[in-house]
Amino acid sequence: MTKNKLLVFLLLLFISSCTKSFDTQEEMNDYIQDEDNGYHYKKTVSDVDYVLQYRPTDLLVKQELTDNNNPSKIEKLRKQYSKYMYFNLSMSKNNQELLNGVAQDKAKFGQMVNELAFGMEEKLHVYTPTKDTLALADFIYPRMYGMSNSTSIMIVYPRDEKYLKQDYLNFVIEDLGLETGDVKFKLNTKALINEPQLAF
Repeated sequence: MTKNKLLVFLLLLFISSCTKSFDTQEEMNDYIQDEDNGYHYKKTVSDVDYVLQYRPTDLLVKQELTDNNNPSKIEKLRKQYSKYMYFNLSMSKNNQELLNGVAQDKAKFGQMVNELAFGMEEKLHVYTPTKDTLALADFIYPRMYGMSNSTSIMIVYPRDEKYLKQDYLNFVIEDLGLETGDVKFKLNTKALINEPQLAF
């Protein structure tokens, strides 16, 4: 084995040993929700609770699979989803959706609905310590009409290796009219690279 091949082999061995694998989705969820593992971030500002959680590729793959865990289908889906990084952002005030807090003020309510549904690319920012900015690929805001105790948005960013070489990424949520100011999280890039997997 040449020196280069040996180095590649050792690197792959190291990466695979860093990647956690779980037999069930529940086990993976427990692991992700432990803040020490670098996938779950929480902050409370002006009585607004923010929870940002990374969604590993395999959770999205699992969603699409039927009972037939065909290895080639799993590989195809992993390839498709691994091009992006998926996050769930959950925000609540007094354990209720954000819209409940402004429901009395029709103008403010309308403005917030509009921002949540169409304007989040102006409010969400991810950038490196050297101020390189990642462009938002997509976001999905499902209206829950008061049936949930938080406002949740799924956020999608491209997985660009050059940005993940930094020690961390800044994730900033601009003030949504709740007098919180900008809310900032530091994302652990090592955790994003070595994301946990499911043993299908």
